[in-house]
Amino acid sequence: MFLKGKRALITGSTSGIGLAIARALHAEGAEVVLNGFGDADEIAALCDELGAKHSGADLTNVGQIEAMMAEHAAVDILVNNAGMQHVSPVEDFPVDKWDKIIALNLTAAFHTSRLAIPHMKQQGWGRIINTASAHSLTASPFKSAYVAAKHGIAGLTKTLALELAQDGVTTNCISPGYVWTPLVENQIPDTMKARGMTREQVMNDVLLAKQPTKKFVQPAELGALAVFLCRDEAQNVNGANWSMDGGWTAE
Repeated sequence: MFLKGKRALITGSTSGIGLAIARALHAEGAEVVLNGFGDADEIAALCDELGAKHSGADLTNVGQIEAMMAEHAAVDILVNNAGMQHVSPVEDFPVDKWDKIIALNLTAAFHTSRLAIPHMKQQGWGRIINTASAHSLTASPFKSAYVAAKHGIAGLTKTLALELAQDGVTTNCISPGYVWTPLVENQIPDTMKARGMTREQVMNDVLLAKQPTKKFVQPAELGALAVFLCRDEAQNVNGANWSMDGGWTAE
């Protein structure tokens, strides 16, 4: 319970990767603040499970970000995880989708970080962990906004790491490949139908085509890595981009 007395705010944490990180930090004693959308009853159940508070702030809205950070002041651990995706050729990419993806996947992390940093510096301890992606290190076609945002997150991570290096605050990002979440699982039946493939073919030849291990990253594995980055033993891990992609970006 080495995080007892620390407050952790995890954006995009009502499901998937963010929820797994929230559970992992809670298991080590952190007070958790969840953020995200979803079924109200399910969110209430998660808050009961984790003894957590919840913010439904829309992170594409600066005013709502500022209100969230003011309400849940004194954040010791900030996990910028919220994100979205859209797939389209550049010439057809909807401008509103580009703007929203950049706002949520990149700009929101700037705003939450700038508002969390003063407390961290005052306390002489803090952890900023950004969920990037294998796409922070490599690209895929038709994902221009997502790739641009994730490359930006990697750069923001490095910049914050340098600025805060002598303040007891570390900033790192985690770059997963394909993670086994309900969002991914729910894509499989439609892909099977569209491509005339079996479930196994979709998983191995489509979703896991670039992951040499042919294994999905499990959300709990990302949670464990986030916990490690909060430990005192990781105080000199700073500005790093931690790949957890089964070897995807080793090529």
